[in-house]
Amino acid sequence: MSTAELILIAISLSMDAFAVSICKGLAIKDLKFSHALTVAIYFGLFQALMPLIGYLIGVNFITLIESFDHWIAFFLLAAIGAMMIKEAFDEDDEASSSLSFKTMIVLAVATSIDALAVGVSFALLDVNIIYAVLLIGITTFTLSAIGVRFGSALGSRFRRKAEIAGGAVLILIGLKILLEHLGFLS
Repeated sequence: MSTAELILIAISLSMDAFAVSICKGLAIKDLKFSHALTVAIYFGLFQALMPLIGYLIGVNFITLIESFDHWIAFFLLAAIGAMMIKEAFDEDDEASSSLSFKTMIVLAVATSIDALAVGVSFALLDVNIIYAVLLIGITTFTLSAIGVRFGSALGSRFRRKAEIAGGAVLILIGLKILLEHLGFLS
């Protein structure tokens, strides 16, 4: 997998965390640098850990599924992308201003579940997992910090567009993997 594809995946996976970060920025009164840093650390860390866990799960089952692994990668990425697009239209995204450990753990896990599934697909592909998880973690950290600031400054008008774009990119990457494996793209 190319660096460009990994960057697109990292940005796409970051969109849920970015959207929640925007909501956090909207909810927090008197925003401080430490607020953005807290959100970015939680989201960046979990977004990096989940694909690593998924990868470790996937490599243990690779011999059982290598004849149809391209289909699994396609369906996982397409399903995650479709779910992100669907969630973009949910209207019940009321954000809390809490940055407590319990609140942030729940949000970090919820926004990184899709990264777990992507990690499983990484085990089926030619991916340097350390490079991939670092790129995903750093991208999510950065976009989450920006999201908190955006939310504070601009409001929620970009949340839906970010989630739709992220979902569409994951679907297209999944389709590209499938078409390459079936010999339609070289």
